[in-house]
Amino acid sequence: MRKGILGLTAAAAALSLGLTACGGDGGDNSGAAPSGAASSEAAAKPGKIGVILPDSKSSPRWETADRKYLEEAFKAAGVEYDIQNAQNDKTAFQTIADQMITNGATVLAIVNLDSGTGKAVIDKAKAQGVPVIDYDRLTLGGGASYYVSFDNVKVGQLQGEGLVQCLTDKKADKPIVAELNGSPTDNNATLFKQGYDSVLKPKFDSGEYVKGPDQSVPDWDPRKAGTIFEQMFTSEPKIAGVLAANDNLGNAAITVLKKQKLNGKVPVTGQDAGVQGLQNVLAGDQCMTVYKAVKKEADAAAELAIALAKGEKPTVSGSVKDTETGQDVPSVLLDPQSITFDSVKDVVADGYVTKEELCKGDFADKCTKAGIQ
Repeated sequence: MRKGILGLTAAAAALSLGLTACGGDGGDNSGAAPSGAASSEAAAKPGKIGVILPDSKSSPRWETADRKYLEEAFKAAGVEYDIQNAQNDKTAFQTIADQMITNGATVLAIVNLDSGTGKAVIDKAKAQGVPVIDYDRLTLGGGASYYVSFDNVKVGQLQGEGLVQCLTDKKADKPIVAELNGSPTDNNATLFKQGYDSVLKPKFDSGEYVKGPDQSVPDWDPRKAGTIFEQMFTSEPKIAGVLAANDNLGNAAITVLKKQKLNGKVPVTGQDAGVQGLQNVLAGDQCMTVYKAVKKEADAAAELAIALAKGEKPTVSGSVKDTETGQDVPSVLLDPQSITFDSVKDVVADGYVTKEELCKGDFADKCTKAGIQ
């Protein structure tokens, strides 16, 4: 399993090294009284930052983690900000962006609902001279100024490797593996699948594993995931492993497996490492999840946004190629970590979840066995 829970790629490390002022007098931010006139006043009053989160349903992280960490970073920097959630409504997403720009936002950070909606917002923002940061999800064809996320292909690789290890531990013979993929409109879901298919396809091709049902879940909706997996299981009741693209989808599969008394017997993957996912890992119903240190992602995005709001031009050493335009988008990519029963404690130690919320009731003894302090 991967170590270094707070590890960053070189691209992330470079973020704090490359802030280049574009205007003003260099801006002494130490707190001393400014000596210049207009330029110092501008440095003292950075622009407003607007953030649009995607929903509350696909993952709890958007409201419980991202919002909290972004707010903390903006407050610490003393910048004005507005964080809103589009609740998976494409019209609302664009309306929120328009209102933010009208109300004085000089920087936007967005988690797109799909690339079309994201591009429409980026185009409008560019027309108003407002730079946009793609946060967590790349807007294909959008041309954002920056992209901040995790190495999402690696996330998928960790999921694939985790499922292989779990099936090996169970000594599964030619297991039928089902794939419960994320939303087809989310580029991250495409990258996750690219990652785990790179691990699973050789197993299918060699005949070591048997490829089972493979279906995407619209909008990452856990209810739809439950229906889809129920249909999968009805058509192929000998499914022996489930590559679920996140913890919510994994929990939907586990709910179906519980009805058949197969939870814990059929390995299920996930990602996000929220309370429910970690409890499923502790219970043995989910064989692994992937932890993405959201605070690191939020801090990296906030640092870029704050620099832009101050009229600076931050530089980063990483880039990701937009597969639609062929252009390289300046990027900060963070490292994910695979989490199994023995490493759940790492997520608690990192402060992403607390022992109190994780180790309630029946999970108290499991937490003790997992070494959670």
